[in-house]
Amino acid sequence: MALQFSPQADAKISDICRRYPNTQAACLPVLHLAQDEFGYLSEDVLELVAARLAVPSSHVFGVATFYTMFHREPVGKKVLMMCTNVSCMLTGAYETLRKLEQRLGIKAGQTSADGEFTLIEEECLAACADGPAMICGDRYFLRVTADKVDATLDECRKLPAQHGHHPHSDKKH
Repeated sequence: MALQFSPQADAKISDICRRYPNTQAACLPVLHLAQDEFGYLSEDVLELVAARLAVPSSHVFGVATFYTMFHREPVGKKVLMMCTNVSCMLTGAYETLRKLEQRLGIKAGQTSADGEFTLIEEECLAACADGPAMICGDRYFLRVTADKVDATLDECRKLPAQHGHHPHSDKKH
């Protein structure tokens, strides 16, 4: 069966489209919805969004690849975004990132073997005064120095998964 949005997601897309002057302008929020629905934006999902919005797939692909918050590959249940921009770098972000990599057994850009975490090195999280900054889901963790990595990961493990479907679930995409 061809990939399709759930009836609930399809209704939300209709609501989104009503709030924008045209369907091309609705692309960004619909991509967010699609990522929540399917876990990541595969080629098939991008084609589905393009078809649903009746816009060129090249436009949808361009938007999805421009923004770092969109995942083009399967991700873990929780995505950790660690800022390494100047302010965070000066307060120890690279040391923190290395400690995260060591604790999770992965490098930035990878997903842990248990499927729990995907670690992303991020350019800026807009928390420059409180670096090093990290986001897990929609929660900010501030002043995450290397010595706080274990406690921070423990907190992140307690947070709910970020989306309904993820690649390590038993659900089919």
